[in-house]
Amino acid sequence: MGRIFETRKATMFARWNKMAKVFTRITKDIVIAVKSGGPTIESNPALRRAVQNARAANMPKTNVDAAIKRASGQDQADYQILLYEGFAPHGVGILVEAATDNVTRTVANVRFPFTKLGGSMGTAGSVSRLFEHMGAIRLDAEGVNQEELELELIDHGLEEMGETTGEKGEKQLLLRCKFADFGKLMSAIEAKGIATVSTQSEYIPLPGTLKELPEEQATEVLKLVDMLEQDDDVQHVFHNLA
Repeated sequence: MGRIFETRKATMFARWNKMAKVFTRITKDIVIAVKSGGPTIESNPALRRAVQNARAANMPKTNVDAAIKRASGQDQADYQILLYEGFAPHGVGILVEAATDNVTRTVANVRFPFTKLGGSMGTAGSVSRLFEHMGAIRLDAEGVNQEELELELIDHGLEEMGETTGEKGEKQLLLRCKFADFGKLMSAIEAKGIATVSTQSEYIPLPGTLKELPEEQATEVLKLVDMLEQDDDVQHVFHNLA
């Protein structure tokens, strides 16, 4: 056990601190989940995860219900999930996960920060080969026997588990599994009656691929990350900056 590995947080920037941006991201997750698996939370694990994330972000229930209703209708646009690859200054790998109903707009919007801030777009596989696609689940660590939980979840796909902190410094547990085992691990956690704080898919740098940079150069990289995250079509940005 211990403090689980996480890449550097750009605390000097206002990343994900705008409530409207967070709600937009979660709303898209809800729409995508409903379009692929239907509007019933009990029978749609992806929708259940999206709704849990909405609760963790204090998104009003009326907003959640409205998003589910819109997604169930004929007029709601379908979103494509796209993964763009590129390099920040100083060779740091960047993966940009976007959800869009207009690919032409999104690729132009993603390309612009790379061009403006000294990076470059990459070809398919040039960056993704440096990462592993995993499921990530955050739990409230209060009252949880970590060693016991770890042993119980190994047979359900748990790959790693450790302590981390939330946005307000609260103690949390971060669990990761291979993306293919995401649903199985979530079901095991739900069966134990443990409430999740948030869930998402993540791209985690493979061992030996992290890049350490001096603070000035790291700030240049994080400025690019921040600019990408501000785009409405961008869901998540991953990098291998240590």
